[in-house]
Amino acid sequence: MSASTSTSASQGLAPSVVRERLRELAMNLWWTWNEIAQRPFAALDPVLWEATKRCPIRLLDLVDDARVSAAGSDHSFLTVLEDARVATVAAMERKPWFVRVAKPKEKTLRVAYFCSEFAIHESLQQYSGGLGVLAGDHVKSCSDLGIPFVGMGLLYRHGYYIQEFTEEGDTRVLYPRYDFRLMPLVETGVRIHCPINGRDVEARIWRMQVGRSTVYLLDADLPSNHPEDRILTEGLYKGEPELRMRQQILLGVGGTIALAALKEPVTVYHLNEGHAAFCCIERVARFVESGMPLEQASARVLASTVFTTHTPVPAGHDRYDPTVAAAALQSVLDRAGLGARQFADLGRERPGDPTELFCMTVLALRHAAQVNGVAALHGRVSREMWKSVYGVANAKDVPIGHITNGVHPRTWLHPEAETFWRRQIGLDLDDGTPAVSRWADAKDASPEDFWNLRTSLRRQLIHFVRGRLVEAACKRGDGAEGAAEAVSTLREDALTIGFARRFATYKRAPLIFRDLRRLTDLLADDERPVQIIFAGKAHPRDKGGQEYAKQIYQLMRSEGLRGKVVLVEEYDMRVGRALVSGCDVWLNNPIRPHEASGTSGMKPPMHGGINCSILDGWWPEGYDGKNGWAIGTEDETESDQNRRDARDAESLYDLLEYEIIPEFYDRNRKGLPTKWIRRALRSASTVPSVFNTHRMVGEYLAKYYVPAHLG
Repeated sequence: MSASTSTSASQGLAPSVVRERLRELAMNLWWTWNEIAQRPFAALDPVLWEATKRCPIRLLDLVDDARVSAAGSDHSFLTVLEDARVATVAAMERKPWFVRVAKPKEKTLRVAYFCSEFAIHESLQQYSGGLGVLAGDHVKSCSDLGIPFVGMGLLYRHGYYIQEFTEEGDTRVLYPRYDFRLMPLVETGVRIHCPINGRDVEARIWRMQVGRSTVYLLDADLPSNHPEDRILTEGLYKGEPELRMRQQILLGVGGTIALAALKEPVTVYHLNEGHAAFCCIERVARFVESGMPLEQASARVLASTVFTTHTPVPAGHDRYDPTVAAAALQSVLDRAGLGARQFADLGRERPGDPTELFCMTVLALRHAAQVNGVAALHGRVSREMWKSVYGVANAKDVPIGHITNGVHPRTWLHPEAETFWRRQIGLDLDDGTPAVSRWADAKDASPEDFWNLRTSLRRQLIHFVRGRLVEAACKRGDGAEGAAEAVSTLREDALTIGFARRFATYKRAPLIFRDLRRLTDLLADDERPVQIIFAGKAHPRDKGGQEYAKQIYQLMRSEGLRGKVVLVEEYDMRVGRALVSGCDVWLNNPIRPHEASGTSGMKPPMHGGINCSILDGWWPEGYDGKNGWAIGTEDETESDQNRRDARDAESLYDLLEYEIIPEFYDRNRKGLPTKWIRRALRSASTVPSVFNTHRMVGEYLAKYYVPAHLG
């Protein structure tokens, strides 16, 4: 115990000092991925901590003064508080990897990372799905590695949305109105004006400190703005295409203006998806205003821009009427010396074709020397998709590479699992280098101790899901009988399959129900119980995705599946962490090659979970034949969706019936499923060491950031 801890513990702290120290901890979101910094908030009021979605500022706003006063005189609490403060300070003062290895010319690097959503923690509902989760993990790894980095995004008054299900299973969309004062955000005091449709839209800039990384968020919900402009930051992915386009102007143009106003010495601009591509036009305009010829200005922007595309389907890329886009950006185009036709051609695959819409991805491709997909397969698909932009006939001549996505280990690794791996293989997540080492040794972990870990994590998941089901039953007014049924749902010893992700239709959430009789038979064996947990959100306007959720909701209440299939409402990072840690099998069955990468399946192997997936996204790189299961084949020639669904469902049923279920329940004399454990430990030894954001960010640095920085 430190001297300050000893003094505080013996003399106590005034309530105002306790609040001040807790608030200081809360304002750096390092706590979101370091459990030691969460402990004092949970210790102060564990019930309120959970009720506020683990939001420390809201906890401090609601907690009773009497409880704070009691904590200030509690030796144990003061020790926990001081340990958290010491750990946070030590982490921020530690000399990070980048500072140790950077060459002199690289030390002036500063990356600005533009993204429309950032998933840092469930208490900050500023994300919808995988894109935001990837962005949040990217930010955290840049912090851990010490890469000079700022994020740029928008701050949404409604966030995405809160999901509930009606009695019939329809999605009820709730839009809360968040009070930014109750979030770990600081208003910078800097305001900018972004020209959109001939009006100067005012936006204030909020700062979010994420370890060593900083994320800036623009907020246009100001009384000084026109009502049409105030809604630009009302919600994530809300509204018609024209509103979405204006949001993207605020993100790209306004974000660039904000970085200049904040005097951020940015040298590399990384566009995470095409939403922020208008950033390139604003940057060209600034160079032209400084006296640089347009052609040279465009070359400067090209050399210093990195663009990551995430969408392998042509229809998924934002396209707008070029006349409408040019009118909205008129003042920026004037400053850049760009005519409307010239501008329109920057966003067309076929310049000069007046019938073609303006594509945000094409605009980004034309202004980024460094372009990548997010998996090897996605890179291949992207090169084929964008041949016309580069004027080549052969996809191999398209200069689009790939950096396969990863996940931030400590954000997703359950503390109990981290303790296990530390003891078994010497895992050190404080290492802070691009190489997350030691995972290869996971194959040699003690089978008995490993199975105890799996049993504990599965039990915790079941208790968590039951709690969520009880909450849902109470909201529906089901009474004591409904709550009692929820409490008894699922088994702690059953083979547990998880499916949790955005409910886009191409992900085919209900595929496993295609042959209902065969599935029911597989789940009917009480000697070899199997259960499936679903969670996911569809976009509020995605009726197909919502219909999938409704279908699963109704099936889980049907005879034969009741108590064995559940759908958890309000899928967020908290639900995600629970499922990836507790599920035995992680199911993923998208239509190949529609999954650009996917990252949810990278998380279960850290906990001994095993993937069962279509060979799409990252899985063709991760699957080695012994560390999981592949559904179907890599064949993409079947064009009939019904036949493709039937083929893939049949493959899934065969895997379950003849491999997965028997392997899980084939036990030795000690009650251990030895073959299953070997496969699970191979999964742990092969996936986390590669599919993590430390490795990913290290690749971005070497392949793209440094070359873009040095020009």
